[in-house]
Amino acid sequence: MAYMEWNETLSVQVREIDAQHKKLIECVNRLHQAMLDNRGKELHKEIIDEMCDYAASHFALEEMYMQRFNYAACEEHRKEHEKFAKEAAELKARADRGGLILTVVMLSFLKDWLQNHILGTDMKYVEHFKRRGLM
Repeated sequence: MAYMEWNETLSVQVREIDAQHKKLIECVNRLHQAMLDNRGKELHKEIIDEMCDYAASHFALEEMYMQRFNYAACEEHRKEHEKFAKEAAELKARADRGGLILTVVMLSFLKDWLQNHILGTDMKYVEHFKRRGLM
């Protein structure tokens, strides 16, 4: 069983954004599997790098849609993205320096952030985007 499961409650009803959320969840699950296989320390840097890069392109896409459709909470949403990017960059820097990063701590951070962000912040734009025909 996956550490984090995609389900329809996580859908923001925009195919492109849902596909990106699924990819981020897949990264979390790969990290979890690496930990179970006692390869967490070995693979966490690679997976952190991938997640940071992917999250940056995902955030750019969401923010582009928010600007295009004049989403009122765009700035607030962007600040959450910045906060995640900063925390992820700190994890990445620690991994690059060879610092100890507990995979279980990283997993918990990533899962909690994704669930809270998608179910909380992202769900706020669903109706706004639907009214503008984005699906």
